[in-house]
Amino acid sequence: MGIVAAIQMTSSHIVADNLATAGRLLREAREAGADIACLPENFSFMGLRDADKLKAAESDGEGPVQEFLRDTARELKLWILAGSTPIKADTPRRVANSSLLFDDHGRRIARYDKIHLFDVAIPGREEQYSESRHVVPGESVVLADTPVGRLGMSVCYDMRFPELYRELVAQGAEWLAMPAAFTVPTGRAHWETLLRARAIENLCYVVAPAQSGTHTSGRETYGDTLIVDYWGQVLSRLAHGTGVITSQIDLGKLAETRTRFPALANRRLPMPSDEAVLA
Repeated sequence: MGIVAAIQMTSSHIVADNLATAGRLLREAREAGADIACLPENFSFMGLRDADKLKAAESDGEGPVQEFLRDTARELKLWILAGSTPIKADTPRRVANSSLLFDDHGRRIARYDKIHLFDVAIPGREEQYSESRHVVPGESVVLADTPVGRLGMSVCYDMRFPELYRELVAQGAEWLAMPAAFTVPTGRAHWETLLRARAIENLCYVVAPAQSGTHTSGRETYGDTLIVDYWGQVLSRLAHGTGVITSQIDLGKLAETRTRFPALANRRLPMPSDEAVLA
């Protein structure tokens, strides 16, 4: 059994300000007894324009944001899941939207690059997003062992693609991180429903730290940071503003539930191709 924290922020285009806020909230999480604290997507930088992330991106393994994460994890003796930060890619015109996991000694344990990119027009709104214009998609499913169980990593828009989480669970995930910067319209319509669905169908804890409020670019994000258990029950919530929520992760109860309610073991798809029947 361990304690996980989820942090809600309103990040800006000023990296130093974001790191100062993240540092304060990470310290608050540690003081609340957290073994691991999860930051939201874009915690380190939300530019005035989409292209600004190209200038803010750091080389893999070095730069002020990654140094901050290493030093803070080591100082607080706290595992940190850095929701996402821009990391330079092989092309100068795009970056990776990378989620980084550090242990309590400041060692980087895992890097996950967001696979599904947010290229959409919001129905009924004059709102359009083309994340792939400046971001290169990830290609690898990533898991890591943490003090509160085996983690399956993802970022924001990934949550709409259940096949990713099936693969994470097939590889042993016990909790799923979904750091996000959800739009307000899609947040109102789908945020909680998607998170609870992913928890229920995979019999996994879900931890979803979010961006909240109006950012310096004028963009507004939905907030509503949640921690959900394997049965789909909301354990903790922060609807608005900045702050920290925590909850226990009980792997014993999770394992017992998976045994008594063996939905994962009862899966039958995909079936062998020779069993396929044409209608």
